[in-house]
Amino acid sequence: MIVNEKNYSTIWLSGKKIKIIDQTKLPFKFKIKELSSLTSFVNAIKAMEVRGAPLIGVTAAFGLAFEIFRNAENHNIEEAAKKLLESRPTAVNLRWAIDKVKSVMKKPKQDRALKSLEIAKKIREDDINFCKRIGKNGLDIIKQIYKKKKSKINILTHCNAGWLATVDWGTALAPIFFAHRQGIPLHIWVDETRPRNQGALLTSWELKNEKVPHTVIVDNAGGHLMQNQEVDMCLVGSDRTTISGNVCNKIGTYLKALAAKENKIPFYVALPTSTIDAKIKKISQIPIETRSGEELSKSKFNFFHRIVEGKIFEDGTPTFNPAFDVTPSKLITKLITEKGICEPNQESISKLLKNE
Repeated sequence: MIVNEKNYSTIWLSGKKIKIIDQTKLPFKFKIKELSSLTSFVNAIKAMEVRGAPLIGVTAAFGLAFEIFRNAENHNIEEAAKKLLESRPTAVNLRWAIDKVKSVMKKPKQDRALKSLEIAKKIREDDINFCKRIGKNGLDIIKQIYKKKKSKINILTHCNAGWLATVDWGTALAPIFFAHRQGIPLHIWVDETRPRNQGALLTSWELKNEKVPHTVIVDNAGGHLMQNQEVDMCLVGSDRTTISGNVCNKIGTYLKALAAKENKIPFYVALPTSTIDAKIKKISQIPIETRSGEELSKSKFNFFHRIVEGKIFEDGTPTFNPAFDVTPSKLITKLITEKGICEPNQESISKLLKNE
């Protein structure tokens, strides 16, 4: 996608190193970082230098492949995979990508390194292609709304599900990018998405670079906007979706879905099928990551072109910081995937997954 009139992706192979865009510095600084060791890959995922379920999966795939180049023994592959899996527990793409790379353990040791890198490269390329298809499938929905309304479409987003959450294009933002490039008039309501502010910092930055009209709002404004007919559709991503259609996404998504249902506003979820967990049916089975309370009590600021961190409430205040919540399938209008659009239920999802 476009950054200062140049095309970038979030992760790419450069010689014997992987390069990423350090998302913890955005939008104040555009910094490219190199990853070359297992520790650097694990830390990049943990510290959210890379984020978003698809991108986490791609990063982990390259991390494991690089470690296999260093040592292709079974015990080392298993240990490296374990460390990567522990970096972020909720996003299912992480395990999905690691399992794909681990399949090289069936091959002779001398063939494992090159084959693992080949798999990681394919996961990256597939992610780009899948997001393009998600964008085109979601575009059809936006076109239908525009045909009926015949005026500007207001879309509410939550967290960041743009190209920064994938390799390129994104999931929930991909249909928006496609629609904008086709000249459909849009306005995007961007939830700030506390406590990491991914909406205010990342989504708005992406939309600005693509020249898509948008407004950053406080997280709790969504319901008010829906009550006053200022939202035509909600469009979010997913970190894990159950086979029965329940969607785990950034904390606060559930509340938006409840408000949308109350106000008869369609609520769409955009995701690659790799984010669907066929082993989990119940909401209670989804592991919810709880992060440090410092994310609540501290915030970063751009102070005279320096990024500084400051406290926003008193030390010692008890905190609870779940990173995700789960939206029940009954609140979701449709799932938008690279294989097509489906109902959020087991029958429709299972049928979709069988499509080649």
